[in-house]
Amino acid sequence: MRTENGRIIHLADYRRTDFVLERVDLTFELDPTATKCTSRMLFHRRDDAAADAPLVLDGDELTMTGLLFDGMSMEPERFTEEDDVLTIRDLPATGSFEITVETEINPEANTKLMGLYRTNGIYCTQCEAEGFRRITYFYDRPDVLCVYTVNIIADRKSCPLLLSNGNFLGGAGYGEDLHFAAWFDPHPKPSYLFALVAGDLGVVEDAFTTMSGREVALKIYVEHGKEPRAAYAMDALKRSMKWDEEVFGREYDLDIFMIVAVSDFNMGAMENKGLNVFNDKYVLADPETATDQDYANIEAIIAHEYFHNWTGNRITCRDWFQLCLKEGLTVYRDHEFSADQRSRAVKRIAEVRHLKAEQFPEDAGPLAHPVRPTKYREINNFYTTTVYEKGSEVTRMIATILGRDLFKKGMDLYFERHDGDAATIEDFVKCFEEASGRDLSQFSLWYHQAGTPLVSLSSSYDQSKGRLTLDIEQMVPPTPGQSAKEPMHIPLRFGLLSADGSEACPSSVDGAEMTGDVLHLTKRRQTVTFAGIGARPVVTLNRGFSAPVNLHFEQSPADLAHVARHDSDLFARWQALNDLAMPNLVEASRSARAGKAVEVNPLLAETLVMLAADPALEPAFRAQALALPSEADIARELGSNNDPDAIRAGREAVLAAVASAGKATFVQLFDAHSPSGPFAPTAEAAGQRALRNAALAYLAIAEATPARAAGTFAEAGNMTDLSAALTVLAHRFPDAAETARALETFRSRYADNALVIDKWLSIQSTIPGEAALGRVKALLQSPDFNRKNPNRMRALVGTFAFSNPTGFNRADGEGYRFLAEQILEIDRKNPQLAARILTSMRSWRSLEEGRADHARNALRQIAAADKLSPDVSDIVERMLKG
Repeated sequence: MRTENGRIIHLADYRRTDFVLERVDLTFELDPTATKCTSRMLFHRRDDAAADAPLVLDGDELTMTGLLFDGMSMEPERFTEEDDVLTIRDLPATGSFEITVETEINPEANTKLMGLYRTNGIYCTQCEAEGFRRITYFYDRPDVLCVYTVNIIADRKSCPLLLSNGNFLGGAGYGEDLHFAAWFDPHPKPSYLFALVAGDLGVVEDAFTTMSGREVALKIYVEHGKEPRAAYAMDALKRSMKWDEEVFGREYDLDIFMIVAVSDFNMGAMENKGLNVFNDKYVLADPETATDQDYANIEAIIAHEYFHNWTGNRITCRDWFQLCLKEGLTVYRDHEFSADQRSRAVKRIAEVRHLKAEQFPEDAGPLAHPVRPTKYREINNFYTTTVYEKGSEVTRMIATILGRDLFKKGMDLYFERHDGDAATIEDFVKCFEEASGRDLSQFSLWYHQAGTPLVSLSSSYDQSKGRLTLDIEQMVPPTPGQSAKEPMHIPLRFGLLSADGSEACPSSVDGAEMTGDVLHLTKRRQTVTFAGIGARPVVTLNRGFSAPVNLHFEQSPADLAHVARHDSDLFARWQALNDLAMPNLVEASRSARAGKAVEVNPLLAETLVMLAADPALEPAFRAQALALPSEADIARELGSNNDPDAIRAGREAVLAAVASAGKATFVQLFDAHSPSGPFAPTAEAAGQRALRNAALAYLAIAEATPARAAGTFAEAGNMTDLSAALTVLAHRFPDAAETARALETFRSRYADNALVIDKWLSIQSTIPGEAALGRVKALLQSPDFNRKNPNRMRALVGTFAFSNPTGFNRADGEGYRFLAEQILEIDRKNPQLAARILTSMRSWRSLEEGRADHARNALRQIAAADKLSPDVSDIVERMLKG
């Protein structure tokens, strides 16, 4: 059915196209405001299609200048062009025929950054999900695969570089001022994987020899002068290629692999076949301008887009409802890669922090949807953490249930059976069922049911019988469109710790299936009994976060401290620390709201400080351990009627207690991990910097002076330490003279580096308190701000809305009114960007009544606006309805 601003698309309505597209030849005559595209498409009618079925092609804001049938102009009565659809009638019932469509587009005016656009003198495309229809009329859907030949004609001087997918066929001069290049991609692909880049860029070149002995040319294109900052990206690419061969047996399949970095890009990166286009923030890095997190992000995203060559490109999605089949699966693959390159435990903690901060709120709010949704109105709004991150967790659970060998067997079957296909979730799961002989039909509910399962447990120990009993209940909460849920198959890794910290091994387990240390929950209620245990053990559950669930298991502070100090699984130790801290943080928030003194459990501070000082633990893990649950984590635990100011006040009191108790330890850690030698972006060195900067943050609280942070800022020899010190100054001492000097020093030093200025903006936009809004408004008017650049808008407005709970959620509602104004302005130029920033308000219903009323009114202001894009309209309507 149609809605006011777009159509509702249903999974159940899927049907194949009536015609098969055999090949397409594209010719581009590039011009900043009047680019001509000629698309020659060869079709034939399917055997099962009706003889009179028309050819229906997608378009969006196109100007068609010509339409030919087998090289001849088409009679007007044979086609109609309306509602961004081109319908062609009276086509042959048998045999192949050629349709040629000529269009004219204006890349310079394309502020949506979808389709073909021009930015900073560079022509660039972004076609996922439905951008190709902004270039020419086409079967713009993922299940239509064909081979592409591309010819590009452009000005020789302004566009010496002419790139597209596949292998380079050749090029030459084309008249006095023009030249052309031709590319051919032998691998059939959908239109969303098409790419074109033209302009004047520098290049970093290398080569990779595949496991079968083929040499692949590697090229990364960046703005001139930035070539040295692409060295780490090239290194990450080569490591990704080698890892994918060794772990998944996947070899690259073209003669060349290219990456192009551009500064104006709606996404992080795009996996176009053989020609990846990246947001330059995920390519460019050097010690002076990039943090350790930047290096880690570059490594992960380079890997992610490369891994798409098989999970997304060679095997693509039948329709957009299957998006998790490429994204969730590829996130799992890049997570495994990063875990092998760095610390597996620390990487896992970082993944779960992100999942709980972003996906769990999505699952609990009005924007909740299954990993595979059954309907959508605007597909761009389903590039979500549910599809990506929860989709990855679902793949991880398959690996946990089956074990490493059977999981690999299932993946090998998937690659063999579906290479060249547009596949579905059912195709994917069936490969694992056949490889393992296991029925995964109940497990598949993870794809179909939205919401984060809640697993509630209680335990009892019978000393006389040496028996531990767990009573377990699972529940999936209702979500929009899904009020009743079925029990899930939940694989929980578990352990039983003895008093000395060793593993207690039961002689038998009854009441649930067990495979190794994995307990399989499959019923709504289960009683599980462990026999042969000589003394009461401490239970540790969901080791490694084996299932993306909320656990409700009341354990004593002493038991949690025991797990934090002794568990063999580092993730479980970190989780126990969080579980030890959370009740204290929740109670502290309530006390602060009631105007009462905040009490802090001394066991919490003692355990945190003890772990921070333990040299047997890697520094990166100790830094993670010191990071208490965030204000957003506390708000999620409270659930409703939240007062962000009280939450912050309570958390600050707990931080102060830890800082005071551990001051001597933090001084020792700060001094012991002082920089020595040249910067290295290794996991080990990054961990040492992370621990020192965590100690600095606590010392700023304990010492109550900006002196140490100001000194660290002045002496910092890399961006990690520099930005960490600046954050401490800005967030702890926003009105200090040292902070003002540091902010100005940072700005002037990096005024010509857009990516670093983005950091400067983000640091200021997250300074806590109601004064933040005035600061953000002033920065919007600053010469350093560029409203047209998505990175810049995300750095200031997006970070303020997503990551500044007290500054954004002002009691007077000014933060919400400000965001509404910004969303409406952004929406006129870049609807995708506007919709994604708007999701920052997804949890508005959990606020206390006054703030919730202000938030609702701001959303209504957006909803009532004229000419709202389908992207923003879809989000705001779901948030008001949910």
